[in-house]
Amino acid sequence: MELIFFYAAPLLIAGVAVAIAVTTVLRARERSQAWSSGLVAEARCLRIYTSTHRSDSGSRTVRHFVFEFTTAEGRTVRFEEEDLPGTIIEDDFVPVHYTAERPEKATAQEPSRTANLLGTTGILVFCGVVVAFCVGFMVVATTISDAMGDF
Repeated sequence: MELIFFYAAPLLIAGVAVAIAVTTVLRARERSQAWSSGLVAEARCLRIYTSTHRSDSGSRTVRHFVFEFTTAEGRTVRFEEEDLPGTIIEDDFVPVHYTAERPEKATAQEPSRTANLLGTTGILVFCGVVVAFCVGFMVVATTISDAMGDF
């Protein structure tokens, strides 16, 4: 039982934090590439829906926006993005930035490299703190265990 509490749980938590960090960096990179590509199209907001995530500390509602646009090559692309401004409603047309190689990774967010960098940095710092805490917890648990001779 001690093995699960002192090693498996912190490793699982640290693994989730690392996965969140990797996902955050990849999405930030995709947004940056889309903004840098220079390709812009008018997309129509097809649908808006919400999803609610509940936890012990409360709940969080996320707004999902589904967009459709046509690339310069004539390909119709549909993509989904979360947490855009509440001023966007269904049937609105908004500019989207995309890359020619992966138009399905488009973004309707306004180009803001500073906000992209700060948001990504904040999440990475938080994930780093979580991983450091988990590693520290396991080191302290091992040290105490070795001193007591229980493990």
